[in-house]
Amino acid sequence: MKRYLVFALVGPFVGGFLLLLTTTYQSGYWTQTNWGEVGKLFVVFFKTLQYSYLFGFLPSLMIGAVDDILIHVRRVGPGLRMLLVGLIAFILAAFTYSSRGADSGAVQFILYGLVGFVPAVLSSWLVHRYVEEPQPAAAAS
Repeated sequence: MKRYLVFALVGPFVGGFLLLLTTTYQSGYWTQTNWGEVGKLFVVFFKTLQYSYLFGFLPSLMIGAVDDILIHVRRVGPGLRMLLVGLIAFILAAFTYSSRGADSGAVQFILYGLVGFVPAVLSSWLVHRYVEEPQPAAAAS
């Protein structure tokens, strides 16, 4: 249960911030930016945080379920599990968001994929580091 709580808290927060950074980069916002503009970015982030949780809650829980399934596979270690969870989240986020806007290409695909990859790997690492993981059960003889 703690695993899903970590994914539900961390995923939308980090993913929402990265999505905001990606969309502002795609719009050309960062070409002539000063410190006042960066402050406005954080204001927008905190004003839209409720929507990040509204729309990011279920995808984060789905990625948490993938992490939960992979923890029960005996041959998958923590590092490989984090990588697999991150790759699945990368693919899902890239295909979900990269068709937005007029731009298309490898840069947009990678940027939107990182919106899924970074929160998934971070959440999986936090779960591995701070939440007790169940040990595989021994076969009954």
